[in-house]
Amino acid sequence: MIQVFLDTNVVIDFLADRKPFSSAAAQIFNASVAGKIKLYISAVSYNNIYYILRQSLSHAMTIKLLNELCEMTEIADVTKSIIRNSLKSEFKDFEDAIQYNCALSLNKIDLIVTRNTKDFKKSFLPVMTPEEALIVIY
Repeated sequence: MIQVFLDTNVVIDFLADRKPFSSAAAQIFNASVAGKIKLYISAVSYNNIYYILRQSLSHAMTIKLLNELCEMTEIADVTKSIIRNSLKSEFKDFEDAIQYNCALSLNKIDLIVTRNTKDFKKSFLPVMTPEEALIVIY
């Protein structure tokens, strides 16, 4: 089974149905439900997802979606070591550095899926767009 770490933007595309990106994001989640892949996200993503979804949804609906997300994914803890490694990294975006270091800390991630592959240029792990990942998955 392919172990996939999702960048926050892919999760938000799926949950907020952000067109035209939501279709590929939904297919990624469908592959997980079908048992083809296992999804991981960083714990730090939850506050960002809440903040974005809450702009258009009620608190109760946003929490409901986050609970459903918990059921569909594994959550990678953000530790002191991950923060320190992220602070020392050459990533230009600190949030991406945290997510990348979370993925590395799991020691089992096969690829990172993001819409912003350029933000992960320093990655030692393969980084793909949702569309590219779907080709590998299927």
